[in-house]
Amino acid sequence: MSTVTGHRCGTVVLAGRPNVGKSTLLNTLIGQKLSIVTPKAQTTRQRIAGVLTRPEFQLILQDTPGFGAPAGKRLNQAMHREAVAAIATADAAILITTATRWTAEDDAVLAQLVSAGAPIVVAVNKIDRVRPKERLLPYLEALSGRHPFAAIVPVSALRGENLARLVDAVVTLLPVASPMYPEDQVTDRNERFMAAEVVREKLMLALHDELPYGIAVEIERFEETPDGRVEIDAIIWVEREGQRKIVIGSKGEGLKAIGRAARLELNEILGRRVHLSTWVKLREDWTDDAGMLRQLGHDPA
Repeated sequence: MSTVTGHRCGTVVLAGRPNVGKSTLLNTLIGQKLSIVTPKAQTTRQRIAGVLTRPEFQLILQDTPGFGAPAGKRLNQAMHREAVAAIATADAAILITTATRWTAEDDAVLAQLVSAGAPIVVAVNKIDRVRPKERLLPYLEALSGRHPFAAIVPVSALRGENLARLVDAVVTLLPVASPMYPEDQVTDRNERFMAAEVVREKLMLALHDELPYGIAVEIERFEETPDGRVEIDAIIWVEREGQRKIVIGSKGEGLKAIGRAARLELNEILGRRVHLSTWVKLREDWTDDAGMLRQLGHDPA
């Protein structure tokens, strides 16, 4: 890896309350889907880094679980610690909020960022929904009074609006350093992790109410075949017998539809033909089971 004079490199945490568009922002900045996206809060459960490399800089952008109450089941506590740990080790932070709406949850995230001490850039997301644009001005003015932010940048993560300005604002905050990753690497996560996340995304999109929050996906087998295919065996863990029946659906049609949607997306992401097999298994109260959480890649502490 060659380094130009004055090259900047550092870790930038994407922080914000649930469902403000952190994962969408990460995916748009990197230019491909790394973090799953659904309309449901707390879709992101574990940190995932996207690596944005240019000749002059390398940004390691960390998507985090949305902040929520640290109390409750061990899974909620683990997710909260993931977000706090990411903030504590970042060189800079992008605080993502939504246009014209600031909440008590935003206050809590801002307080955590201020406590960590890293410089903060605010990305005011979803400006494409604001009409007329002048409605943004009082909100932006109020934001500037909340903290001496390094910059406040209105953006649309979904449409890619104003993201170059956001990146420029963040890069100036990073230390002068050599790249941490090869220039062709776009994430710190492997394909096995991505496969589990895609299956979980399709589950969250297909299922309603609170059911998705009692579901986890574990990849039991991920193998490339001599003819270039990828064979994936995925276990869908549920907490209740009733949940298992809902996931499977009448005559297995629910599970078939979820598997089909996941397989088609994995074909694109992996660039190879995927054979996906899924099983639904019961593990009562896995969201509060320390051993099970470790098995799924969480730190139950």
